[in-house]
Amino acid sequence: MSHAQSLVCKECGARYPLEPRTVCDIDFGPVEVAYDYDAMRGHVTRQSIEAGPRSLWRYRDLLPIDGRPRAGLKSGWTPLVKADRLAAELGIRELYIKDDSANYPTFSYKDRVVAVALTKAAEFGFDTVGCASTGNLAHSVAAHAAAAGMRAFVVVPHDLEEGKMVGMTVFGPRVVRVRGNYDDVNRLCSQIADKYNWAIVNVNLRPYYTEGAKTHGFEIAEQLGWRLPKHTVVPVAGGTILPKVAKAYHELITLGLVEDNQPRFHGAQAAGCNPVVDAICKGEDIFHPQKPKTIAKSIAIGNPADGYYVIQTVRKSGGTGMSATDDEIIAAIKLLARMEGIFTEPAGGTTLACAIKLIQSGAIPRDESLCVCITGNGLKTLEVMQGQFAQSPVIEARLADFDRIVQEATEPAAANHVKGNSSCQTA
Repeated sequence: MSHAQSLVCKECGARYPLEPRTVCDIDFGPVEVAYDYDAMRGHVTRQSIEAGPRSLWRYRDLLPIDGRPRAGLKSGWTPLVKADRLAAELGIRELYIKDDSANYPTFSYKDRVVAVALTKAAEFGFDTVGCASTGNLAHSVAAHAAAAGMRAFVVVPHDLEEGKMVGMTVFGPRVVRVRGNYDDVNRLCSQIADKYNWAIVNVNLRPYYTEGAKTHGFEIAEQLGWRLPKHTVVPVAGGTILPKVAKAYHELITLGLVEDNQPRFHGAQAAGCNPVVDAICKGEDIFHPQKPKTIAKSIAIGNPADGYYVIQTVRKSGGTGMSATDDEIIAAIKLLARMEGIFTEPAGGTTLACAIKLIQSGAIPRDESLCVCITGNGLKTLEVMQGQFAQSPVIEARLADFDRIVQEATEPAAANHVKGNSSCQTA
């Protein structure tokens, strides 16, 4: 049985049964899952976790699931790459890349949240699932629903990248494109959940969906040998993952599984859609919604549902925020690929670009450990990289012609490096 006790309002503390619910009846604050940590102590241990499957379900006792997992049986347990070459390039001592671009089956961190949400949807008796998405979530819902034998409706902005449209449609969901941006899509999905009583994973199942994001943080700690990085840089879209990675670290500290080293969290956004980082850098508690204009479409959410909690989490930890321009994002994508063999989408390029600028500004000291969270795969957004590379030469099948190519080969230009010198730049 789950150690989850109830849903609790994050504002007033009112408690509710574990049911499909998004907000508190009293103050309309968001609700999240509360656990019995006293019951967990002695039961949830390093050994019990390590004995589990090599998937996110090794953390089942820390998730709000009563029965057996119904989705994502092979999701999670993605690589934590000790990025020594990139660390040397950036002049820092200890750098890790948490690489969810290798997640199963859809190559993004969303496979974590969907695995938990669809399992909970099955427990609640839903037969139809759906989501509002900028691409990766729709891709994941479609794939997991197909494997679980559930009907799926995925609702997305009309102008998504073609690769993402193909990647979700192949699994057989009903795909609905909405003229507008993610915020328009999300409003519609709230109405759909009310009218049709479907499990819209990031609407009426949001408290359970977001708990799946904790597994990203659990894995970082376990893969580091049960210790926490001093700094974690996390992309900010709807605001789900950063507070939940922080919650994961806190739960492990509470249960005595890791030492509390006062970890700091830093939010990363594209300059063309940075409402949360803008508020952090101005010292404000409330962000102002924006109209997105960036190549980083998977994190281009102008009115993030959990943006306020990102601000509070970052500030409480002693971290900060950073934004990156589209050019800096592309340069970071190239740098990560060249140095560590990891091809990430623009969301990951944003996170690395912002991490570099935080290092250069001194907000992240060069002698302290750093983990950069990469949440999606570059193969989904090939359009972004079109025109970024010189045309490959065509030669005759003669060794002499190949010898000429070898002689002309040069090292990648230093212009690929990301530059920045302010701890709170927004452009």
